[in-house]
Amino acid sequence: MASSAASRLPVFVVTGTSGAGKGTIEREILPRLPVLELAVSATTRERRPGERDGREYHFVSAGEFQRRLDEGLFLEHIDHPWGARMGTLWSEIERIRAKGKAPLLDLETEGGLAVRNAIADSVTIFVRAPTFEELERRLRARATESGGEIDKRLERAREQLAQADEFDYVIVNDDLGRASEEVFAIIERELAVRRTSRAGSMRV
Repeated sequence: MASSAASRLPVFVVTGTSGAGKGTIEREILPRLPVLELAVSATTRERRPGERDGREYHFVSAGEFQRRLDEGLFLEHIDHPWGARMGTLWSEIERIRAKGKAPLLDLETEGGLAVRNAIADSVTIFVRAPTFEELERRLRARATESGGEIDKRLERAREQLAQADEFDYVIVNDDLGRASEEVFAIIERELAVRRTSRAGSMRV
């Protein structure tokens, strides 16, 4: 495990609205940045076909989620308007950092702001679709939720877009290749700053 805060790598947060392409961008950059490891969130929602516990999410009961929340085990959590609860356990951050890696978190905007406030060396990146109309098209084309759930996500997206300026970086995902390169460059730059800072501390 890292011996001091100065020797740890930053926590990276990718946030934004549903349908903005956060997950797709992450899948593009993760193979190119082996120092990153995606943190697995805990959730109370039902498991979808093809999902595996501990891979996509830690699937827990509502009671177990509340117990861990009461014990202060969550770094951040959110209660979705459509019923599910989701959050990042502190143990996930510790597990990844103990391996000498940088945690990558895919979060809702509230979660991203909570991490920003709780972890000084976090880097937050907000991903957005080029227009609200394009965002709606992507959500409806994805067809993983009912029409009512999509409408709730769109209503929530309007609120989230108003929070974009509260994050360190804002990326417009109008072209997947370009947007992925921008996120990759941000992470590379932030990692280089940390490595330089660590090297300077070692020379003191």
